[in-house]
Amino acid sequence: MSKSGFYLSWILVHLFVLQVSSRISAIRKDIGFQEKPICRNTVQGRYLLSDDNGHICDALSVDPQSRCCPGKGEKFSCHGCNLLSQCCNSYEFCVSCCLNPARTQKEQVLKVKVAKQSTAGTYSSVFDFCAGRCRHNSESVVHENAYISDFHHCFSLPSNSSGATNANLEGRLNGINVIVGRQGESCDSVCKSNGQSCVPNKLLVLNQCDIMQKYMSCKGACLASMGPDQPAEVVDDAPKNLNPGACLFTRTQSMLSCEGSHLYTRRLCPCA
Repeated sequence: MSKSGFYLSWILVHLFVLQVSSRISAIRKDIGFQEKPICRNTVQGRYLLSDDNGHICDALSVDPQSRCCPGKGEKFSCHGCNLLSQCCNSYEFCVSCCLNPARTQKEQVLKVKVAKQSTAGTYSSVFDFCAGRCRHNSESVVHENAYISDFHHCFSLPSNSSGATNANLEGRLNGINVIVGRQGESCDSVCKSNGQSCVPNKLLVLNQCDIMQKYMSCKGACLASMGPDQPAEVVDDAPKNLNPGACLFTRTQSMLSCEGSHLYTRRLCPCA
């Protein structure tokens, strides 16, 4: 073989070696140095826990390094939850359901205070809100020492999160006759039986827990719900899953209506 041929072969071999080694290096970077995601989870469950991705698993299935549940199965599970009242009979499923972006708006919950004190800070993440809110919720308690129902893990926003004061709200009811209707009766019917008409734009004022508790007993609970019959109070003989005795308000203002009614509620009506 000539010297030029040998030299050319030597160059080609070195180029081949360099190309192979660069590919191996790239593969090692992809495999060996990929960072594992780290999860936060509810920790406290004896049998189950929820991670901050919205997955539920048993304690033995948690990845010991990442603290994440396996990514298999249902995400944002609402098993055992009443989606109207946003209350669940299990803490872990309450957290998982709450983490669903379709149910909990990040920009809202990050403004919610951790406690009622004026000096209290706000939640730093949606997971913090869900984990804290599902654990203790005074609005699901009767007389401060007993739960109103088995569905006492609730993730609804606090009823006072709007920041409106009682004085301002009551001032907007000047000239309005606030009447508690009979079971299953619409506000149109309630006001008509009193020789008056329902004032639709005042339903928004009555749709506040502090106001409802002035006119209704509420049995210590005021829960977020959905329905054209709100604001209202659930009658005592209603099925247990409907939270008998609780007051209900809605966050969907477009649903507020004078015509709405429900078989198991008594409405709070603005008449004039």
